[in-house]
Amino acid sequence: MAVKISDHFTFKRLIRFVAPCIAMMIVTSVYSIVDGFFVSNFAGKNAFAAVNLIMPVLMGLSAFGFMIGTGGSALVAFTFGQGEKERANQIFSMLIELVFLAGVIVSILGTVFMPQIVHALGASDLIFADSVLYGRIMLISLTFYMMQNSFQSFLATAERAKMGLMISLAMGLLNGFLDFLFVYVLHLGIAGAGIATAIAEILGGTIPFFYFARENASWLRFHITKLDFRAIRKACANGSSEMLTNLSTSIVGILYNFQLMKYAAENGVAAYGVVMYVSFIFMAFYFGYAIGIGPVVGYHYGAGHCDELKNLLRKSLLVTTVAAVVMTCLGQFGAEPIAKVFVGYDAQLLAITARALQIYSFAFLLNGFNIFGSAFFTGLNNGKISAMISVLRTLVIQVSAILILPIFFGIDGVWCAIIVAEGITLFITAFFLLTKQKNYGY
Repeated sequence: MAVKISDHFTFKRLIRFVAPCIAMMIVTSVYSIVDGFFVSNFAGKNAFAAVNLIMPVLMGLSAFGFMIGTGGSALVAFTFGQGEKERANQIFSMLIELVFLAGVIVSILGTVFMPQIVHALGASDLIFADSVLYGRIMLISLTFYMMQNSFQSFLATAERAKMGLMISLAMGLLNGFLDFLFVYVLHLGIAGAGIATAIAEILGGTIPFFYFARENASWLRFHITKLDFRAIRKACANGSSEMLTNLSTSIVGILYNFQLMKYAAENGVAAYGVVMYVSFIFMAFYFGYAIGIGPVVGYHYGAGHCDELKNLLRKSLLVTTVAAVVMTCLGQFGAEPIAKVFVGYDAQLLAITARALQIYSFAFLLNGFNIFGSAFFTGLNNGKISAMISVLRTLVIQVSAILILPIFFGIDGVWCAIIVAEGITLFITAFFLLTKQKNYGY
């Protein structure tokens, strides 16, 4: 029997409901990881550094899709919880149209100014041309990637998270096969990796579109709609934390690359790429859980079910605690084997990467609580607090740490920056959760 967002959630139901969202995020994160594996091992470490240099920019450009998906799904679920099904569908339809339009505009501008962007990132002559090429190829599919990110949240809201998982899994397998074909067999290098991912992203964004465009088994589908600025503002406010998280991660990633070019040149950028790939997988669990739990919190808040909000909070904190311990242990003991998969061909780069992973993995003990706290307030339609938590953990504190810690600890200070940022933000997240209990009844 399918789990509905209106249900009372036991641990078993909670895990069943969020598991497809978690798996979906993990599979989606594999797109760039597969590119990195093939580029690093079959195109060389300079091409690998080029991919990692431009990747934070591409993540930042796609942030709008995450914002509309998470913020919009919370608003749609809240509206549905109030019994306004028709209006919920109209809001959903309008938001997807908005994502498509924004994606087209960003793709055009990004393609035109890509050389200037890569130059501003501080690319050396060794990686400049590859960075421009990969960036422009990836911008071809950016609109569809933004739509895919939005649909991930809306499929969970429509109680069709398993469908989202199947789409992501199929596209992940396709991406891997095409990477093997284009990079390993046909020797197309970095261009082949970009084309493989672009094809998978285009299909990943169009399949859900056609599902919602016709009669389907869920309560959510496209309706004729009109521009609703109030709904747009609300969705953007709700999802601002997720957009700011992606934008901040992009900015911080660029800053990491600047600092690492200073301390370890292309080797530092390549090592950071491996660290980010591991982080993508581990953080996908937290973000997937956030996508799954957001519409549930939004529905029960809209329906006035305070006891269920309390139940969801307690169970979520326990799930996050278990995940945090497991991930930290995996990061500590698996650092060298993981590094060997990507950069085992270069002893110096392997040593830098393994040490970076061991230090960075302590952040996994902390960041799940901050990501959940932000998602919880998004579900409560409190975009202000949600955004504050996200900006503090991903931008304000971390930027300061990246700039200051290397002065005293060298390259190790760069890897420690995330730990400091997550630790300080955890106190702030706990403060908001404790002080807002009476406001929301959880």
